[in-house]
Amino acid sequence: MFAGFHEPSNMALERPAGSHALAAAAQRRRSPHKQTSSERGARTCWRKHRLRSPRLMRAAVLVMAVLAVPVASFAQAASKMYRIAVLGNENSPAWDGFRQGLRDLGYVDGRNVTIDWRWSEGKIDRFPALALEVVALKPDIIVAAGTPAGRAAKEATSVIPIVFSGASFPDKTGLVQSLARPGGNVTGLSNFAAELAGKKLQLLKEVAPKISRVAVVWNPANHPVEPLGFQEWLTAAQAVGVETESVEVRGPNDFSAAFAALSPSRVHALVVHGNIINFRGRQLIADFALKNRLPGIFEDRLFVEAGGLMSYAPNLADLWRRAATYVDKILKGAKPADLPVEQPTKFELVINSKTANALGLTIPPSLLLRADRVIE
Repeated sequence: MFAGFHEPSNMALERPAGSHALAAAAQRRRSPHKQTSSERGARTCWRKHRLRSPRLMRAAVLVMAVLAVPVASFAQAASKMYRIAVLGNENSPAWDGFRQGLRDLGYVDGRNVTIDWRWSEGKIDRFPALALEVVALKPDIIVAAGTPAGRAAKEATSVIPIVFSGASFPDKTGLVQSLARPGGNVTGLSNFAAELAGKKLQLLKEVAPKISRVAVVWNPANHPVEPLGFQEWLTAAQAVGVETESVEVRGPNDFSAAFAALSPSRVHALVVHGNIINFRGRQLIADFALKNRLPGIFEDRLFVEAGGLMSYAPNLADLWRRAATYVDKILKGAKPADLPVEQPTKFELVINSKTANALGLTIPPSLLLRADRVIE
């Protein structure tokens, strides 16, 4: 009413019925005594009166639902422990890119993710059994290094998502239906680029301009990946008039016989495929090249660290870091079939200047400047 007006006590008899409840509630807040049954009933009546409007009731329900969703989502995320199974050749430094990629995305081994590592140790025929072993672990996702591991994982399961990295010709080896639309439960990153063979030949020519015949060390049993890669090399070599001598190494015990049959007088350089067998025998290959004064180009810097002349290939650490992003997307609900296969975007040139000196070669300064790493 008006300021200074005091309502007479007898006007309490004229209040509406709902006002009794309001008055009782106010009195209860002012008084420390416990509520009586009549007071509790009055308060319930007042609440019903306030929520009688359907619009208010719907709004209240909506607010409670919205507030509950983040809490439930947070609890679920906090309690989820993901399991990643890895199939690879060996624990090489390239895997550091994968580990770092996972950490950058918030996955910490032992905290919110468990990683099971399985290595073939250079034996391709071990992959099928290892794939079945990791499938039995019921991981959330399988990560495979290269085509043999990827194919073994795909044959072992059509349900568990699979991410590969470093696989050549995935669309021609049955890993995926196409690069743009992988289909099924497999996707990942390829290590193949159409210009690689030609680029390697160009680099060899910069170091040794007079080469006209090159020996290619490869494994024809690694079908169909290496036959495809060998054909890519033949096409590039023929385009510039360089002849090719095939050096077939199907197993770790074949190096001695293969090198014995290779006459250094007939070839001027070595090109070495980056398969598992060559990778495991990299020291033997590097020693042979140095002993016979053959410049060589390889598909991984570890060959150069072993004494090879140079390597030019996709940056494997970068490929594995990007593979971690695929793992993250799939764990968050993306389907492998909807994630296109990515191709390499970063390439790494590594040169061993000490080996160049031993071979009597002078590396052009322009090539040294382009190198990502020079081993002194």
